[in-house]
Amino acid sequence: MMVEDRKVELSDDEVLAANGELEKAPAGERVRWAAEVFGERLVMSSSFGAQSAVMLHMVTRVLPDIPVLFIDTGYLFPETYRFAEELRLRLNLNLKKYHAVSTAAEQEALHGKLWEQGAEGLARYNFLNKVEPMNRAITETGAVAWLAGLRRQQASSREKLPVVLKQKNTFKIHPIIEWTDRDVYRYLQQHDLPYHPLWNEGYVSIGDWHSTKPLGEGMTEEETRFNGTKRECGLHELSGNIDFQI
Repeated sequence: MMVEDRKVELSDDEVLAANGELEKAPAGERVRWAAEVFGERLVMSSSFGAQSAVMLHMVTRVLPDIPVLFIDTGYLFPETYRFAEELRLRLNLNLKKYHAVSTAAEQEALHGKLWEQGAEGLARYNFLNKVEPMNRAITETGAVAWLAGLRRQQASSREKLPVVLKQKNTFKIHPIIEWTDRDVYRYLQQHDLPYHPLWNEGYVSIGDWHSTKPLGEGMTEEETRFNGTKRECGLHELSGNIDFQI
């Protein structure tokens, strides 16, 4: 990826002003704003989750060659890998896949199943398989901002998220932040886009196979968004670290 020499900086006041303007703007306009402000230092992230086709389609219509960062923990469902490949081919995605430095097999050989080892083990699992690869992805692409498909309706922890979020030296832009499930459904229908294959089996949030449960196994919808355990979470919930989703 060719990265511009300039370093994009927005003051807190500029971010506040941008949010004032973008809060009532349509999603596509938010994507175009991000493209104009951040140029080649803009990327997008996708977990190829339940409704990922919306953001992938919307963003690549404006920015066909934008790098799409995909963090592969090594524990994703087979359906997720097939879904990612389907969308890569259909939308001609500039996919950039990142893994942990050590393989899943090596991690289990050396440390056992970290996700079963309480809060400390889970924190280590998340760092090795999610946070470190995403930090590396941001560094290698030279990104200072990325587009993510978080929505306020998804969880109480996201209810107050702004369109543009400044985190230290990086920025996150949420084009569909206020969208409802109905809005997502309409977009998918309008553009003949698929849900993740496991959606029809009751999975409303799809992460690693070992800690994701379908809705109905004693879980509320918000609990499933924490990968079925309310302990493991997507990178968006890893406060203070690089994070991503949808």
